[in-house]
Amino acid sequence: MSHLFARCYDAFMFPLERSTFQAKRQETAGKATGHVLELGSGTGANFPFYKHADSVTAVEPDPAMRERSTKKGQRAASPVILADARAEELPFHNNSFDTVIATLVFCSIDDPHQAFQEIQRVAKPGARVYFFEHVRSHHPLIEGLQDALTPAWKRVFDGCRLNRPTDHLLKAAGFQNVQIDEAFEHVFVTIEGQIPES
Repeated sequence: MSHLFARCYDAFMFPLERSTFQAKRQETAGKATGHVLELGSGTGANFPFYKHADSVTAVEPDPAMRERSTKKGQRAASPVILADARAEELPFHNNSFDTVIATLVFCSIDDPHQAFQEIQRVAKPGARVYFFEHVRSHHPLIEGLQDALTPAWKRVFDGCRLNRPTDHLLKAAGFQNVQIDEAFEHVFVTIEGQIPES
């Protein structure tokens, strides 16, 4: 399933990428500076947008996804290092990164609370975080649909949970200066925040 999902991912996502997601990636990865950590880099869709980064360490636990992202990493404007690791257990020293990026990944992280703790550990005090995620909607009809679809969706789409309230989990995790921009009945959100200074 992993290899099939990785092989089909870019083609499946192409319409959404062209219509919406590429602009959102520009809003997130395009702002990254310094030494950047990207969580769940998938097939490398963010790599073309790292125009201002000194370097990018892209964490992706799925070997099929990492394999498909290799060529994109070689063509990226900033140097990209691919790492086999999970967001909940990052193999990096404390205070290592200036920016943390995550796009459409927290839906499939098994333990988002642990992942947020790890981000705060490996990022420097005051580091910026930029996320683009789909989350649990505030609209009752969409919310109910998300709940109904999630069990089957999770099996087909590599652990993706349509109804995860990532925005609320992040705000509760201790990040500072959190700003959330909502779209499509709060189904998609762009999140900016900051690692606490101390």
